[in-house]
Amino acid sequence: MNEDQIANIAYLGLLGAAVGGSYIMSHKNNLGKVAQQAVIWGLIFVGVIAAIGLWGDVSRDVTGRYEVVGEAAIEVPRSSDGHYYLTLDINGVPVDFFVDTGATDVVLTQEDARRVGIDIDKLSFLGTAYTANGPVATASVWLNEMRLGPLVDYEVRASVNGGEMRSSLLGMAYLGRFTRIAIEDNRLVLTR
Repeated sequence: MNEDQIANIAYLGLLGAAVGGSYIMSHKNNLGKVAQQAVIWGLIFVGVIAAIGLWGDVSRDVTGRYEVVGEAAIEVPRSSDGHYYLTLDINGVPVDFFVDTGATDVVLTQEDARRVGIDIDKLSFLGTAYTANGPVATASVWLNEMRLGPLVDYEVRASVNGGEMRSSLLGMAYLGRFTRIAIEDNRLVLTR
């Protein structure tokens, strides 16, 4: 948290204490009912905060699905965070990807690599990727099969990231297999 966020929280806390204290003082003859209402409002507040915190994940699951258009086009809706996400089957295992046209390779997290059958312990992390957070070691791998809806690709070059990543990246080694990549009406359109 930065200083502005801490100051905002402190301000809201003091404001809430003032309003709550005022309410309690005005209803001091009926403190049992005040306590009951405070608990109810506290639960409502916690519920709203939880819903806001989970909204990104929920909306991505609800609206982050792609749609197959025609024989060889995929439309992906923009997520609420402004990015595009896709789930592809890698060797029969669903893997969630962040679509990254700035990435050269398909880059798997170590966890996703294990899930699709890659033995991390046998990899040689000899490559280097230059990321916004600095250089990171990578290991080159080949993915036997990548499936996106009706589209299937075989022997796709990929990398396994030697560091920590929140999500696997769908880079140009895969996206370059499409003849057209466009953004139209908040949708990523991939056409073959």
